[in-house]
Amino acid sequence: MVTRNALLYLARQEGLKDFATRFRPFKKMTTRFVAGEDIAEAVAAIREINERGAGASFDHLNESVASRAETEEEVREYNRVLAAIDETGIRSNVSIKLTQFGLEIDPELAYRNAREVVAEAARRGNFVRVDMEQSSVTQVTIDIFKRLRAEFDLNTVGIVLQSYLRRTERDVEDLLKIPARIRICKGAYNEPPEVAFPDKKDVDENYIRVMQRLLSSGVYHGIATHDPAMIEATINHATREGIAKEAFEFQMLYGVRRDLQVQLARDGYNMRVYVPYGKHWYPYFMRRLAERPANVWFVLKNMLKG
Repeated sequence: MVTRNALLYLARQEGLKDFATRFRPFKKMTTRFVAGEDIAEAVAAIREINERGAGASFDHLNESVASRAETEEEVREYNRVLAAIDETGIRSNVSIKLTQFGLEIDPELAYRNAREVVAEAARRGNFVRVDMEQSSVTQVTIDIFKRLRAEFDLNTVGIVLQSYLRRTERDVEDLLKIPARIRICKGAYNEPPEVAFPDKKDVDENYIRVMQRLLSSGVYHGIATHDPAMIEATINHATREGIAKEAFEFQMLYGVRRDLQVQLARDGYNMRVYVPYGKHWYPYFMRRLAERPANVWFVLKNMLKG
């Protein structure tokens, strides 16, 4: 059986992308998790999501940014996305990763690039979510977010925290003092046990503690999960505490548990789907497989069928 760690290793080998895409079933399966390679394809996918009663969040996939010029192109791409949202009338905001904006080149460069996108979103009345990445950049990501939040209002820029990190409860308390709009998710990177809980039980327990704290804070947060147990825990806490359905939103990934996405929207909950697109989709796709390695057997079986 292919292990999660092996898949996370393969996610870092983007050179395998060209080989893998020679197999039609592999390429076909990527369309389940990735909404295309350009803005127009992503817009079409978001229209369908909106028709099912959910909002969306654009995410341009690119984890191989290595120069200042490339970071500036990422800024232009996100500004084009924000313009496309206005022009098409779709219901969507945007998600950004600071490594795409130069975090590993120079944190100040990442801040300036992110600020330009957030300023454009503010001008258009939209919202930017700063994604969280591997633990080595957690603190600097939070630091840059705080600078952005000091300049822009609560409904213009937010951040993501991950329940598998041991530090997350402290980060929640710190960020709620600002306050900040937070998306809580479990986390998908391979982290050492001194940094992240190695056992799913502990990750889930931390997720529920953080979710309850967020929902009771009076700030509009995103509860990002595909786990029915976490969804049930969220609904039960909201019901018990008299927290309105409109006071928070559920969030899920494009192509994952569409049935739950539709059901939650029908039940009157705010639902947002994270929609990744772009030519550099391979690392993202492999991390989705790592979250559910049984998907690998599905890919291999269909490859053997030709």
